[in-house]
Amino acid sequence: MALHRNLINGEWLEGKGVRENVNPSDISDIVGEYAQADRAQTEAAIAAAGAAQPGWAATTPQQKADVLEFIGTELLARKDEIGRLLAREEGKPLANGIAETMRAAQIFKFFAQEALRTEGVGISSVRPGVDVMITREPLGVVGLICPWNFPIAIPAWKMAPALAFGNSVVFKPADLVRGSAWALAEIVSRSGLPKGVFNLVMGRGSVVGQTLLESRGVHAISFTGSVETGSRVAMACAARGAKFQLEMGGKNPLVVLDDANLDLAVAAALDGAFYQTGQRCTASSRLIVQAGIHDAFVERMVDGMKKLKVDHALKEGTVIGPVVDDSQMAQDERYIQIARDEGGTLAWGGERLNRDTKGHYLSPALFTGTTNDMRINREEVFGPVASVIRVANYDEALSVANDTSFGLSSGIFTASLKHATDFRKKSAAGMVMVNLPTAGVDYHVPFGGRKGSSYGAREQGRHAVEFYTAIKTAYTLA
Repeated sequence: MALHRNLINGEWLEGKGVRENVNPSDISDIVGEYAQADRAQTEAAIAAAGAAQPGWAATTPQQKADVLEFIGTELLARKDEIGRLLAREEGKPLANGIAETMRAAQIFKFFAQEALRTEGVGISSVRPGVDVMITREPLGVVGLICPWNFPIAIPAWKMAPALAFGNSVVFKPADLVRGSAWALAEIVSRSGLPKGVFNLVMGRGSVVGQTLLESRGVHAISFTGSVETGSRVAMACAARGAKFQLEMGGKNPLVVLDDANLDLAVAAALDGAFYQTGQRCTASSRLIVQAGIHDAFVERMVDGMKKLKVDHALKEGTVIGPVVDDSQMAQDERYIQIARDEGGTLAWGGERLNRDTKGHYLSPALFTGTTNDMRINREEVFGPVASVIRVANYDEALSVANDTSFGLSSGIFTASLKHATDFRKKSAAGMVMVNLPTAGVDYHVPFGGRKGSSYGAREQGRHAVEFYTAIKTAYTLA
């Protein structure tokens, strides 16, 4: 089996160890062997990025656009191949893996155009004879620390704007999903970037990630992952004055009022709570349902859950693939037991499943009879586990929806324009969905939340420029 090496200063280098990439749909299937970088290699990547960045920043907008367009075009051309690799290593169904690869391509193509639109503003000073120019400049070296649940889309929406605006990159993918990251890095290596502008360092967070956090050669960190790790990122960056951006999760509410279209609401809840095995930070884990529709909603949910095919990610007809690994499975099962111990009623699911291949299969779980103060409704499970909270009216639903330490995504199903408009205004979330699932966002608009979900400038869309650049104000005596 070929060893997949790290990319440092334009060269593919062996690491100081090797880690196997295991298929969660079939744990006997080894996807590949990937090099483990150590601290010294990570420091070499940072140094290479620092040396290469000024030259990259000085290239023309067209050169930057051409590089990003190349990456996007090849991703589109190879979407089936890379999507299959993604599904095989992460466990999401094949159609989702292909769709994610296409989204990554669209992100690169979007930022190819953004590279051409970097603007400055000239204004008159309050002092006679003085001109003022306000421009944006790259930050320098940006460290990208990415999660396992979207192994090509999230790296794309960090990497593309970083490069578009003239930064160099040191990319650390999640340990569980190196195949997609390596495939993306291999495309980037042939895109026309000068050596050192982009570097791939695979390895443990405690080694590679920590080196990025501590290095004064890294001027900014964009992180997506757990709240606990995000807090460490924030403290480390603040201690040395580095810019940082955090996306850390959610406990997203989906409100269903009595006047909702029940078929649409149930379909959205099934999608938001359980698709992609519930391993999405935008998943609908709290289903807040008005009393008049509650029983019918739960009945329809259970009927729908029974029809969701849980199987190998590459098998035709699979709707829900495996949990990503044993550790995540243990966490899911622990929270299922916690919900039971707290008095929740397991309406359906929550059991390990046997399939043709040995993998991490779990039937989606739905709890009823829960209250918002239970741990199952306070803490992120990050699996196919959702709970129903019964409420009397819209005002109680809004209050419960906002009663959380997170604030990433929220949704409401209602036929009332009054309630839809009020919820859109008063929901304490960064993204609000009306008669749509809480999961599923466009690539050309801002992504991010409030409270414990996010910190710093938004990701994606034109707003990404706010994180990946610094503003300079220049005065000139005319």
